[in-house]
Amino acid sequence: MSSNTYVPYGAYWSTPFSKWQGSLSHLHAMTLAAHVAKQELRKRVIEPSIFDHAIMGYSVPQHRAFYGLPWLTGMIGLEHVTGQTISQACATSARCVANASLEINAGYATASLLVALDRCSNGPHLYYPDPTGSGGTGAHEDWVMDNFSFDPHAKGAMLDTGENVAKKFGITTAEQHEVVLRRYEQYTDALANDKAFQKRYMTLPFDVPDARFKKTIKTIDGDEGIFASTAEGLAKLKPVKEGGTITFGGQTHPADGNAAMIVANKEKAREMSADPKVEIQVIGFGQARADKGMMPYAPVLATKQALQHTGLTMKDITAVKSHNPFAVNDIAFAREMGIDWKTMNNYGSSLIYGHPQGPTGMRTMIELIEELVIRGGGYGLFQGCAAGDGAMAVILKVNDSLQS
Repeated sequence: MSSNTYVPYGAYWSTPFSKWQGSLSHLHAMTLAAHVAKQELRKRVIEPSIFDHAIMGYSVPQHRAFYGLPWLTGMIGLEHVTGQTISQACATSARCVANASLEINAGYATASLLVALDRCSNGPHLYYPDPTGSGGTGAHEDWVMDNFSFDPHAKGAMLDTGENVAKKFGITTAEQHEVVLRRYEQYTDALANDKAFQKRYMTLPFDVPDARFKKTIKTIDGDEGIFASTAEGLAKLKPVKEGGTITFGGQTHPADGNAAMIVANKEKAREMSADPKVEIQVIGFGQARADKGMMPYAPVLATKQALQHTGLTMKDITAVKSHNPFAVNDIAFAREMGIDWKTMNNYGSSLIYGHPQGPTGMRTMIELIEELVIRGGGYGLFQGCAAGDGAMAVILKVNDSLQS
């Protein structure tokens, strides 16, 4: 696949991910993301004038979110910039990268700021008027909780999709807990040497502002809400669903946070790069939809499409990162693609550090880039499922002339 889309090295960032109802729960997701973006762009000495496009990705509505991307860029100081507002559940970040790449490859843009944001905490309660309803009453929903628990097409909860795939592949609770222990071990690698890996893309400690962004009310040292997984602790857990296999330890947890990435043409990417010798190219994408109620299997299909489009095979892939809401995801993927699940998700994954939905994939792709840089280059694959039994896959390439 021919692509003129690049990621400037170091031109990306993520906040720590904070547990549900934790330290970021009082902050409007859009205003927090704008606050962080202004600081991070200033830190990198990237001038607002370089951008001619932007995308905002989110999945949980915030107050005044109707104004979407233009409001976000206005708060950042990019009042000349417009673009798309994208909401595709857990595939939001991958879709942001895909859409920006299409804009740049078509010549409609040269440099795009992608900001993915969400706050699962304090989700809105929505009421939909219906004058024909009983007594004139309408329908209502808790945006976060009700959509976690029911897919109107598949007629089941998110958890049911995990159990369906576990049944299809004969995946046991014990196997899932093995994955959890490995993923926790990989996450702790990112905490070594005073969080050296995470500090490659995350400003730590992180100052948490008050709701008016007038003062700092606390400081957090990193991700909030991480459970220290042990074999003994996991063995005590029972499946959430009677007759099922998935425990609370074998699935991710809701979180709050945001992440961002710049994509640009080759010339502007080199101009913004923290190290112009490091070249990060967006190679290709895949998208797919699994059978009804089989969401964790969809990344297999999306990955196969991405590999077909790029002419690559799994043997060409140096590093794999996944959005894994369930440990089941990684087991099914590894079996189908003929790889060892132990080698996936070095330095962390959403199974451990949580899932704010929109920005989860963005942070994971950032970590994929940094792993490839450490390894001296190569092809990287990000894949992840999304509500509605869909999935997306993104293939990146870091040039192979790097020094680790």
